Amino acid sequence: MELKQQDIYVALKLVVLNGEPCSMQRLGEALGMSASRVHDSIHRLIKAQLIRRGDAYHPVLANLKEFILHGIRFAFVPEIGQPVRGMPTASFAPPLNREFAPSGDLPQVWPDAMAGEVRGISFSPLHKSAPEAARKDPEFYELLALVDANRGGRARERNMAAEMLSKRLSQP
Repeated sequence: MELKQQDIYVALKLVVLNGEPCSMQRLGEALGMSASRVHDSIHRLIKAQLIRRGDAYHPVLANLKEFILHGIRFAFVPEIGQPVRGMPTASFAPPLNREFAPSGDLPQVWPDAMAGEVRGISFSPLHKSAPEAARKDPEFYELLALVDANRGGRARERNMAAEMLSKRLSQP
């Protein structure tokens, strides 16, 4: 069994849902994925012990936190590309953009030619529908951006993202 980037994308949405029961169809709609792909991700996440099933699917926060803080940047290395229009991520998106002064560098963005509001350097998201899903859910957007800072940020950005992620993934 091999985890896929989309599995962590699904797990992060489950963190945001905080135990709220949610059908595969509804979860898929919120994430911009088909219900069958969500179903496959859920099964891989259960096998990897990153989520468990009860009355709803619940992230195993300690395991998810450990994987995100120590393994994700090696398992799911982002592809950095050319300048494109897109949605800011990593240290250029909330909440880290409030901690770092703007630099002269182009921001890292998830490519989104249709609705992209910022020109920046392409940074591959965990799932291609991340910009659309993030626009619908600011809390989810922040988690995705923090994970991206951990995946592809500089040391200072990774450290601050790790601190914030650790707090968010430690709450019951």
